[in-house]
Amino acid sequence: MTDAGLRHGRASLGLSFGVQGVAFALLVTRIPAIQDQYGISDGLLPVFLAAVPILAGVGSVATGKVVARVRPSVVLRWAQPLVLLALLGVGTGREMWHVAVALGVFGLAVGALDASMNMLGVSLQRAYARSIMTGFHAAYSLGGIAGASLAWAGARWELSLLASYLPVVAVLLPVALIGSRWYTEGKGAEGKRPDGTEAGAGGAGGALSFKLLLPLCLIMTFAYIGDSTVSNWSAKYLQDVLGSSEQLATVPYNVYMVTTLLGRAVGDLGVRRFGAVAVVRGGSLLAAGGFAVVAVAPGAWVGMLGFTMLGFGLCVIVPQTFAAAGRMFPGNSDAAVARLNIFNYVGFLVGSPLVGALGDAWSYRGAMLVPMVLVLATLVYARAFGPEPARYGGGHERPRTADVG
Repeated sequence: MTDAGLRHGRASLGLSFGVQGVAFALLVTRIPAIQDQYGISDGLLPVFLAAVPILAGVGSVATGKVVARVRPSVVLRWAQPLVLLALLGVGTGREMWHVAVALGVFGLAVGALDASMNMLGVSLQRAYARSIMTGFHAAYSLGGIAGASLAWAGARWELSLLASYLPVVAVLLPVALIGSRWYTEGKGAEGKRPDGTEAGAGGAGGALSFKLLLPLCLIMTFAYIGDSTVSNWSAKYLQDVLGSSEQLATVPYNVYMVTTLLGRAVGDLGVRRFGAVAVVRGGSLLAAGGFAVVAVAPGAWVGMLGFTMLGFGLCVIVPQTFAAAGRMFPGNSDAAVARLNIFNYVGFLVGSPLVGALGDAWSYRGAMLVPMVLVLATLVYARAFGPEPARYGGGHERPRTADVG
């Protein structure tokens, strides 16, 4: 693989992460409009919302099987347009079964998309022999901010879902298809990775052991429990517990998204300088401190400080968890990433109901301590993020390609 090929592959994959951030944000931030368009009752809405991550988990499992025969780049090339078309389907339907089918396709395609994107990211990081994974997730965060902004504009101008989604899909679909021409898996000559191992090969670091992967699966779950807590409860917490205005209550999630982007933009530099273990430990401590500040905050502004800390802390954990899985199983990283990706959706499913149930039964301040403890548990498993970025497999420094962008 030439340096130019790696640079093109990195740019096209970053574009794919960004497009997915836009699509997912456009879906989740317009849930009230989706509910109104299809007449979905409050009792039925959680069923629809839970179906998407469950089906995404199915899609991720299926992708883990498919990539044994088909390259992840092929899966991604078809999954991304399918996600965009499913989003458009959500906007165009009128009957309940229309949205059920569209969301079902969206969920399955998102699972395949998330898994294959991160497979390519892990493979490219191996080819670069330095940390670049967090940068891909920064592109996702940037796309999420753009998508949420477009959704806000659509709601502000009272646009229909079709009017909101159609222009975005019309632009992003050809962009994604054109960008997919440069996907690369970071392999060397004759289908081999830069270290000489074949994709899916067994041997040391090859055969997938769920026992070895389990610490990373738990960390992924804990991180997404924290993330879904902010996504689903920050506005309610500021308004109902800390007494903020309705307008101010919308600020913490926006701040969280921006700080997540900023943290991921510099996260790879931190990993290269201090190592993945130190960065994940620092992020876990900062995120736990953020939850603690939120739990004891006397007012809204202190609460927003806590949510700001959460953005900077949580943002590095997920991309580094995928990267660690690739280092742990260098000969079978695709299967490891597909398995690990399932726990993204487990955390998303568990987080919001867990905090809500504890808040109703106990208190919302107390409920914030639960994700705090779970994030702190990451410290117990932090060694799973070694060896350090310049060291792989048997502990020998991997030869680098020429310094690519």
